[in-house]
Parts: sequence; structure tokens; C-alpha cells
Amino acid sequence: MSTALLLAEPELDTRVFLERHLKNDGFRVVDGQAQPDLVLLGDTDALDEYRARHGDVPVIVLGEAESDAVDRVRALDRGCDDFLVRPFDYEELLARIRAVLRRTMPAAHETLRAGPITADLATRCVKVDGLSVALAGKEYELLVKLMSDPTRVFTKESLLRDVWGFRSLGRTRTLDSHASRLRRKLSAAAPGAFVINVWGVGYGLLDG
Repeated sequence: MSTALLLAEPELDTRVFLERHLKNDGFRVVDGQAQPDLVLLGDTDALDEYRARHGDVPVIVLGEAESDAVDRVRALDRGCDDFLVRPFDYEELLARIRAVLRRTMPAAHETLRAGPITADLATRCVKVDGLSVALAGKEYELLVKLMSDPTRVFTKESLLRDVWGFRSLGRTRTLDSHASRLRRKLSAAAPGAFVINVWGVGYGLLDG
């Protein structure tokens, strides 16, 4: 079955244009009653509403022309998976859609394990000692990155680049706030030291 995209775009001309081209590229454009595989969101303020309605579905925000780096960081902090400023090139949008889907829809039943933590990459289900742990989108992606080499200390720069797509570290607390929430949720499920902060370097998952 083709990938289902929810096109939550308020501008009629843009919506008609995108719907036509996305269908030509093999996507299934659905309405708000269906469960989508990805949401294209034209209004950042509606992010929480769509998360509440559709759960941890990947979201790409189509930002206004006057959007700046602060708007992008705030949207990413709130849980969107990518942010593209208008006017945008359709081919770039298509590439970003495919990149997000590659990250969020891996092969069925591929599972990562690190200590007591397991992550089913098909269902995005995370368990610690058999107990399910509910994670937001970027918390999950951060966990999967750390699980790829659980005793390694990843630099902040590499995590911001690989998980959030940031090109430079800048002055953002995005990583620290997500790491703190992830640590708290994992530790609530089972005792242990998770998401280790190595001051001046970055983060690792397990204390090696």
C-alpha cells in the first residue's frame, strides 16, 4: 500500500499543487479521518492538535516566508521532524519527505537492544525490562542514535546534526532538554544509569 500523507495546508493553491504532484509521485493523500504515515503541516500552532489526534506521526512543517532560525528551533523543540521555509522547491520537499520516512519507517521487526532497553524499529515500541515506555518523536530518535553504539559518548554536535539536522551547535538547549526527558522516562521504568551526560563532550546511553 502506498504511503499515506495528510496535507494540512491552509493555502488552497499550495494544497492543490502539492496534492497533484504528491499523487503523481505515488503517495496517497488522505484527510484528517485517516491515520497518516506523515503530516505536512502548514501551521505550526496546530502541531499539538495533530499530535493529539494522530499520535507520534512524523510531521514536516511548511513555515512562513518570514520564518527564521528561532522559529525552526522552536518547532523542532515541540516535536516536528523537519521544517521547510516558503517558498520551497518541490523536489527539495520530496527529498525531505523521503528522508523522514526512511528514518521513521524502517524494515519490519528490526530490533535494537542495549542493556535492558529494546526498540522495535518497525513499531517504534520501546521497552525497558519488558515495560513499555512512551517517547515523543525526537526522544525516540535520540534513543535510537544512542543505542547504535550504547557505550560510546556522542558529541553534542553529532547528535544535533544526525537527530535534528542542525548544521552548527549554536545556542540551543534542544538536545539537553530532550536528553533529560529521555533519561527520566527510562529511569522510571527500571533502575539504572541511562543517558549519561559527559560534561564538555556529549551523551552516551549506558555507563560503559
